[in-house]
Amino acid sequence: MKIGILISGRGSNLKALINACEEPGFRGHIALVISNRPGAAGLDIAKAAGIPTLVIDHKEFTTRETFDAELDRALTKAGVELVCNAGFMRILTDGFVEKWRDRQLNIHPSLLPAFKGLHVHQRALDAGVRITGCTVHFVRPEMDEGPIVAQAAVPVLPGDTAETLAARILEAEHKLYPLALRLVVEGRARVVGEHVVLNDVDGTDIPAPLFMPTLQ
Repeated sequence: MKIGILISGRGSNLKALINACEEPGFRGHIALVISNRPGAAGLDIAKAAGIPTLVIDHKEFTTRETFDAELDRALTKAGVELVCNAGFMRILTDGFVEKWRDRQLNIHPSLLPAFKGLHVHQRALDAGVRITGCTVHFVRPEMDEGPIVAQAAVPVLPGDTAETLAARILEAEHKLYPLALRLVVEGRARVVGEHVVLNDVDGTDIPAPLFMPTLQ
């Protein structure tokens, strides 16, 4: 399966996905990495791995629709079959999302449906939750909505700040996203209605979403 990765920044999740795709027997490869920001550090990570890169600067487009249309053209030209948002800080139009329906993944740093949107870690601390985490889901037009593929739990520790909590959740993301991607490229995670059904290696259905234990 040809995978396209969308980034805006440092590319830490991109690196985790690159490592996963390099593992023996992985059934997908990254065909293209696109950034909407010319200076994104993740571009250098992709280039170092020999992966084609492209910058589509959103500032050069007058509307979201024209930007998304160019994004779609680039992904289609590269033969991409599955899109992974990896720190891509753009809200995509409904038209783009529907074009890639059930073929676009996103990772969010909370246990959805809790704490959608921005400033997630501070909001979790303000709410006094004891457990938070991260979620990989298929993208829908609504922000941080869509069928959940996998989640990982991360404890909130005494004395945590938004920064320390974010760092611990990011470590979980680097484990969860490759796992979820593998399930999708192997055809073991499929959308039925608005839920994900997972298949075990023997083809039998297993409960979804996949939930990783608390990561210390």
